[in-house]
Amino acid sequence: MELLNTVLLTISITLMYSAPLVFTALGGVVTQRSGVDNIGLEGMMAFGACGASIVCYFTGSPWIGLIAGACFGAILAVLHAFVAVTAKGNQIISGIGINFIGAGVATFLTRYLFKGAAQSNSTIDFGIPKLFELLGIDKSKSRLLQSAEIDITILFAIFFAFIIWFVLYKTKTGLRVRACGEHPGAADTLGVNVSLIRYVCTILSGVLAGLGGAVTALAISYRYTPTVIAGQGFIALAAVIFGNWKPIGATLACLLFGFAQALTVVMAGIPWLPTQILAMLPYALTLLILVIFVERSTPPRALGQPYFKGQA
Repeated sequence: MELLNTVLLTISITLMYSAPLVFTALGGVVTQRSGVDNIGLEGMMAFGACGASIVCYFTGSPWIGLIAGACFGAILAVLHAFVAVTAKGNQIISGIGINFIGAGVATFLTRYLFKGAAQSNSTIDFGIPKLFELLGIDKSKSRLLQSAEIDITILFAIFFAFIIWFVLYKTKTGLRVRACGEHPGAADTLGVNVSLIRYVCTILSGVLAGLGGAVTALAISYRYTPTVIAGQGFIALAAVIFGNWKPIGATLACLLFGFAQALTVVMAGIPWLPTQILAMLPYALTLLILVIFVERSTPPRALGQPYFKGQA
């Protein structure tokens, strides 16, 4: 029975930590499939987490907080889209700048609104309800039900993954998005507005990354702090590469990374295992996977390349 509780708890924590990664990785898939490289997902997640925490605390609604987090991420995505699509700037440098801007402005806002504190006030009283709570199931009398609690955000994330997969591979819109990432010149000659599609996809990546940050702040940490994201945006980027720039593949990769994070929680009570080793496990796994799979992955051919009208 104890083993079963541990297994169920590990699955539950895996799903909880995977949800923000899935949202963010899906954003990375969408924008990179259109040809715009976005390594600013980390900053968009941080800004989204900040916006979600602030709005949720002052409104008392986690759902409004999630919407606010998505909007905050979209704000930075508009900036990145302008640099990458309109100004034809270096997309890597722009992404690095977005990471600094997102974290910096988020800390400024929390210091301004919460009396100099670098973190927001707790939103634990306005947390996103769990699945059993929504279904009206009383789990107080069963340890199995308590261990098997499912975070509802992972259900939304998986739903988004299938929607994005369907749009990318089963619709004309998805074909145009992929064409802009593979051969924008050919897409342009067929009447596809490359700039518009890249703008929309980049902004959508910010919406999803901001939503991922919002889920982290409202469903896991219950507040914004400068370390609340702690590299999750880069882990999501690794999931995009590991998943070969495909929505379902990236989602499965996020579940793997979420499992690594769950192990750090479940194994924290082992006396002979240093906590520092556990803390580095998700990041070590990220590096290992990138080393093994980066040469086997095939990115869109026009990824990171600005498009000029009439370019062949």
